[in-house]
Amino acid sequence: MSVKERLKQFAGYKKIRITALEEASGLSNGYINNIRNSISDQKLEQIVRAFPDLDPVWLRMGVGEMIKTDPTEDEKAEGGGFSSLPVTRHKPIPLISMDAMAGDGQGELQVMGYDSEQFVIPTFAGAEFLVTVRGVSMFPKYNSGDIVACKRLSLDTFFQWNKVYVLDTSQGAIIKRVRKAGDSQHVLIVSDNEDYEPFELHRSEIRAIAIVIGVIRLE
Repeated sequence: MSVKERLKQFAGYKKIRITALEEASGLSNGYINNIRNSISDQKLEQIVRAFPDLDPVWLRMGVGEMIKTDPTEDEKAEGGGFSSLPVTRHKPIPLISMDAMAGDGQGELQVMGYDSEQFVIPTFAGAEFLVTVRGVSMFPKYNSGDIVACKRLSLDTFFQWNKVYVLDTSQGAIIKRVRKAGDSQHVLIVSDNEDYEPFELHRSEIRAIAIVIGVIRLE
């Protein structure tokens, strides 16, 4: 189901009209029927704030159950800051913005899990954070709006040539394919979209590295 269809299913469960759901969430009249693929973080937050029993993970990705289960006190204590999430054996993965991952030149991706949305995706074991793809430079491999799962690596990592990485660089955070350059001090940064020219990047300009291990594509 799409996000629109899940919202309609939730409205049916609550036995309210779509217009009533929109009004309670502070959404404009007709907003839900006009949803194409996904909704913004702000709109999602508005809906979940109005209906706290609605599971945001289910709403956005169709994973888990529509209605949150009430954790026991022990489970709340074990979950720490993630007690609002469905009780699970899998570790929640934070969804962060490309800007938020900047390491300030310290060689570390700053993933502030408690300030981010958390998602439980069992098939992405080992992923440490999620990032939304922006732009079309990696099309057709990734579309704008796709969510990629990433695992952090050390700065002295040995690149697997032609794999896709998220790099925090002096030019900003980028999602690109990495290939061997003309010398050992550089790497070749390549887009899958042929309209974007590859370029060499000096290794000293790379502040942090994460490899992409999976993708969520919203229809």
